[in-house]
Amino acid sequence: MLAGTSDPAARDESRFKEAIRRFDEANAGDPNVELVEDCFQSKELIYARHMTGRLDQFEPTAPEPLRLAVRCQHIQRWMIPRTRFAKGRDGYREWRTTLASFHAETAAGILRDVGYADDTVERVQGLLRKERLKADPEVQTLEDVICLVFLEHYLSDFATQHNEAKLINILRKTWRKMSERGRAVALTLDLGPNLRSLVERAVG
Repeated sequence: MLAGTSDPAARDESRFKEAIRRFDEANAGDPNVELVEDCFQSKELIYARHMTGRLDQFEPTAPEPLRLAVRCQHIQRWMIPRTRFAKGRDGYREWRTTLASFHAETAAGILRDVGYADDTVERVQGLLRKERLKADPEVQTLEDVICLVFLEHYLSDFATQHNEAKLINILRKTWRKMSERGRAVALTLDLGPNLRSLVERAVG
């Protein structure tokens, strides 16, 4: 909070900024790094910034709990690696469920530390757990942002690691998660001709 001010809006903005700072501080501990503008940065910190940037474009009037959830959607993700779980679909699902709970609890600890009330903390946790996807517009917005960030920033590298059949299958699953508005935005992304062709074949 801002010392010496009685303005509730100023205090709320200060609290929000402190939460974002704490989320970023946590993600800056990621030992996995990428080179960005001649500087190595933690992957999860880069991802968090991509998420906020996309939300600002996709839903610039998003409510505060959604803005918070978007920023911490992968908080300290590296601490629970996929390799801890069995191979195959069941192991993958268990990993994702475990991650969602971990992200929700980690975010809750930070949010309570900086002064958020229980109702906001619980709302952020529900968003991170993707509760009522398709039925809750804000959960759907979070999912759209996740999918758009994947397509725009990570599909290119992902495509070098998997064969075409698997890529098309993954893209179809991604498409099913998105709203009609999210899909419309996805088709405007500058993906390059090869990736755009892949996406078009997957969803055509």
